[in-house]
Amino acid sequence: MTTIMTTSNRRYHITTFGCQMNKADSERMAGILEDMGFEWSEDPNQANVILYNTCTIRDNAEQKVYSYLGRQAKRKHSEPDLTLVVAGCVAQQEGESLLRRVPELDLVMGPQHANRLKDLLQQVFDGNQVVATEAVHIMEDITKPRRDSKATAWVNVIYGCNERCTYCVVPGVRGIEQSRTPEAIRAEIEELGRQGYKEITLLGQNIDAYGRDLPGSTPEGRHLHTLTDLLYYVHDVPGIERIRFATSHPRYFTERLIKACAELPKVCEHFHIPFQSGDNEVLKRMSRGYTQEKYRRIIDKIREYMPDASISADAIVGFPGETEEQFQNTLKLTEDIGFDMLNTAAYSPRPGTPAAIWDGQLSEEVKSDRLQRLNHLVNIKIAERSQRYMGRTEEILVEDQNPKDVTQVMGRTGGNRLTFFTGDINELKGQLVKVKITEARAFSLTGIPVKVQEAVLV
Repeated sequence: MTTIMTTSNRRYHITTFGCQMNKADSERMAGILEDMGFEWSEDPNQANVILYNTCTIRDNAEQKVYSYLGRQAKRKHSEPDLTLVVAGCVAQQEGESLLRRVPELDLVMGPQHANRLKDLLQQVFDGNQVVATEAVHIMEDITKPRRDSKATAWVNVIYGCNERCTYCVVPGVRGIEQSRTPEAIRAEIEELGRQGYKEITLLGQNIDAYGRDLPGSTPEGRHLHTLTDLLYYVHDVPGIERIRFATSHPRYFTERLIKACAELPKVCEHFHIPFQSGDNEVLKRMSRGYTQEKYRRIIDKIREYMPDASISADAIVGFPGETEEQFQNTLKLTEDIGFDMLNTAAYSPRPGTPAAIWDGQLSEEVKSDRLQRLNHLVNIKIAERSQRYMGRTEEILVEDQNPKDVTQVMGRTGGNRLTFFTGDINELKGQLVKVKITEARAFSLTGIPVKVQEAVLV
């Protein structure tokens, strides 16, 4: 049976779980839906295409998807033309078993199929229940994403991951590394510059691997296409004032890359480099491919070139077999480095990963206790790091209104610290504003725009 959709009921809603890659995928899928004539609906209950872009890094994110799905599956019994889609990592991991669990689903599609959403939905509207989880070569994407921001934009540069960390499902659900060509990336960034975007974030699950799969290398054996080369290649795009990139892997992080970031004025002084554990034995069991000593050397080298650089990272506590002494090594590394931001998580066993079936799984109580202790230290260190902004003038890219105080706007420093100051969002959105910092909290700053301050002094 073919579903006929009239213009009055072409509304869609996307709920996104998880990482920046998922957010970027959602923007692309929203772009496809809008090209198909669908309109965005803030309220999922008013939409008739509902898409959940899912994350399977942690169990609680996965469970949340099922509870959201359950509510809409019930609704489908009274509204049969409702189309339910599960995309992303849970879709890739669960595949057809998702249909057995939630038979009301119309489409299950892995992250590699985001660009194919139009074709897949067409199959659904022709009366089919569709599962798209087979490995594919990701086609160059000509879709115009529906960007959530008007100031900053994600730009995918590499899909997938070839690493085999023992706790992580990403390689299984996002597939092997596939780099986009430098020309395609630059063309997308040029278009963003023309549209008035000021900041881009180059995205990859393991961004330092960029270019390894592209053809060509120099006589010395160096790849022609590396993340460093890409930064030089896109740096002069008109209109773009700031360039960020994430996420880095310590195994592939080079001095050449650090040097490029120091030399190129548009590249923000902010590095996101997960360390995961401060203990070498745990790192080895995680198959991370580096030691805590190497990680420290990377940070030292960054601070040698850029003393003020912001460093953020990810850390996991309670990995199978982690002893109290090994956990103390994670605390020590956190204490010594002094991160500007640290995303912390208790280990969560994921289906199909080696670590999930190992002996030595720790109790929830132990994991929770360690997470609390690490977070306590992190909050102290982040507050200390924030103090260096006091009295300084920082350039802030205005992104939005402060939801808690409509007289204020908010944006970020080059080092990625959230900053609030008084201003009109209609005038300032997307502008770079110099702001003197008057208050420094652990996770955010407050300041006065320099122009306003000078006017007061006159």
